[in-house]
Amino acid sequence: MTTDVIVVGAGIVGAATARSLARRGLSVLVLDRAAAASGTSAAGEGNLLLSDKGAGPELVLAQYASSLWPTVAAQLADELGPDFPSIEFERKGGLVVATTEQGAAPLEDFARGQVAAGVDARIIPLKDAFALEPSLNRGITAAVFYPEDAQVQPVTATEALLASARLAGADVRPGVSVTGAVRGSDGRLIGVETSAGRFDAGAVIVAAGPWSGEVAGRLGAPLPVRPRRGMVLVTTRMPHRVFHKVYDGDYFGATQSSDAALQTSSVVESTAAGTVLIGSSREQIGFDDSLRVNVLAEVAAKALRLFPFLETASAMRAYGGFRPFMPDHLPLVGADHRLPGLWHATGHEGAGIGLSLATGELLADQVTGVAPAIDAAPFQVSRPSLAPFLEEVARWPRV
Repeated sequence: MTTDVIVVGAGIVGAATARSLARRGLSVLVLDRAAAASGTSAAGEGNLLLSDKGAGPELVLAQYASSLWPTVAAQLADELGPDFPSIEFERKGGLVVATTEQGAAPLEDFARGQVAAGVDARIIPLKDAFALEPSLNRGITAAVFYPEDAQVQPVTATEALLASARLAGADVRPGVSVTGAVRGSDGRLIGVETSAGRFDAGAVIVAAGPWSGEVAGRLGAPLPVRPRRGMVLVTTRMPHRVFHKVYDGDYFGATQSSDAALQTSSVVESTAAGTVLIGSSREQIGFDDSLRVNVLAEVAAKALRLFPFLETASAMRAYGGFRPFMPDHLPLVGADHRLPGLWHATGHEGAGIGLSLATGELLADQVTGVAPAIDAAPFQVSRPSLAPFLEEVARWPRV
């Protein structure tokens, strides 16, 4: 079988990429070794955030994504009809607070830098923060409101994007593992060997989240993508007392850290169903998915700094997932200079849900030779900040 593009990975980034390519008239085959949306996308909170990104390329990508989500949400609803579940897109806004005197000034300085980069970041009086969130801890020392922050239901959004891609002609095949590369006489990647046989294509896109390093290694171009685990507590349903995405300002530092050890910060938000999601944690422990009670205890304790009322809430369940960590903290969205025919859409760490639409469009622009809407250079495999890590990973044993 020959197709224009093979996308390896049926999470939200692969789904968005497949949709963008198929809607431009390319034949697209999506392969995933498991079910669609069963990996990282199923373990996320559905955050579409600008508030956690400082001025720079990732913020530009997030701003582009933020401009796309309302339109795509409407398109999906129109294409799929009322019988398809809502993706629950909501521009609910985010509230970021400082819980210590020392944290107030850095939080406000960070917000001013974002404003200079075009983000709607509003430093507000504490009384306004309490008006937005009446149950918020009265001991906070500073607050910034981000009206542009939004949320979706990540699994439904992934399924909707794949359904839309199918309507545009894409073929989605779960339960198919990529086992190796098919190369032409000139060394170019022209397809993949899989558990279901050989598939040929003009381009192969690795969008396998934290498993992208493994897949890319099998194709002959290893990547320094590592799994970074996070865990979330979910309460039982309750009357809504948290109305925005609310988190402590130290969350940004955790997202930008390369420390493999456990890091936790306070992140709290409600779902449409009435549960409250409590996070977040980050640690590099490989693909160990065992229950870690100490992590949940630390996450829960920090959440009380934001919302003391949660002390009496009942936890219904906990879940964890693996973020695709990149050592220079930027995703990969573009061609691999080491192996013609290979492309990447991965490495978003915890921002893949929000950045998925922009990633799909940016990659589709490059594959089809259209001038991208934003500068694609910072996200290339060939960027200077990634070079030492590529040299390191080239010495790793092949999977």
